[in-house]
Amino acid sequence: MIDKLVVIAIGGNSLILDPGDPQIERQWDAVRETCRHIADMIADGWQVVVTHGNGPQVGYIMNRAEIAKREAGVHDVPLDLVVADTQGSIGYMLQQGLDNSLRRVGMNHTVTTLVTQMQVDPDDPAFDDPDKPVGGFLKQAEAEEARREGWTVVEDAGRGWRRVVASPKPLVVNEINAIQALVLAGYIVIVCGGGGVPVVRNEYGSLRGVAAVIDKDRASSLLAQTLRADLLLISTGVEKVCLDFNTPRERSLDALTLEQARTFLDAGHFARGSMYPKIEAAIDFVHSGGPRAIITNPANITRALRHETGTRIIPGGAG
Repeated sequence: MIDKLVVIAIGGNSLILDPGDPQIERQWDAVRETCRHIADMIADGWQVVVTHGNGPQVGYIMNRAEIAKREAGVHDVPLDLVVADTQGSIGYMLQQGLDNSLRRVGMNHTVTTLVTQMQVDPDDPAFDDPDKPVGGFLKQAEAEEARREGWTVVEDAGRGWRRVVASPKPLVVNEINAIQALVLAGYIVIVCGGGGVPVVRNEYGSLRGVAAVIDKDRASSLLAQTLRADLLLISTGVEKVCLDFNTPRERSLDALTLEQARTFLDAGHFARGSMYPKIEAAIDFVHSGGPRAIITNPANITRALRHETGTRIIPGGAG
């Protein structure tokens, strides 16, 4: 039996401490810091399942592939393979970081990474209206070439053009039986990297990847619901959720009831590309019966568990 099960969703951006210095060694620094706090949770008795984002890392891979294609005629890399690549690379870093952090606190656990496919509906409306930017900025000539190759390209606030893809709703964690078996056996599992590799089944039941990305917070919420976790912990770049973020009226939130969270979400308090999906994921988890969700940054995970910081989303009305 598992006493306390937590799904920890680590943001891809939180693994890059300084966007101006995204070198791999700096990413290792962020991974090691995050893993130290997760190890403290495990030492305190939590059974941990880790998920992670991959937005910046996918962008770097796509940029490198574009340069290689343009300069050396190297073949392109399909987006589903890029997502799988980042599941392996980031998973490896977290896997090693957790193993080392656990040994420092006198614990010996097996940590494993599972390449995870996430089934989506091939008729999801998101495929008709792609809006999720991937890769770097393009010049006009590059954007026109991308359109000729079948990409959807949009202008991004005068800064250039970006390729955009669909972000469909995750429906089924394809490897859920393996994940459950590993968790029950006491392994620390890293899964659903980048939201999972988006796949669909054809009329014969065969899987195939699609050129899309899945929001890792939505995927993490679905995973936490399926595993009946006791906590969904979303680790991001800020210590607390704020209203009127980055304005003179900014105010942080210690706790939100389910009703309050829905009200603020519907009122447009959270940006679509940043805090919105995290609040949405927390709402879905708590609405489905999850006891609580917490949103905070890696350095404050331990304090947030003691209700000293972070933002909690809990069941209830106006509060």
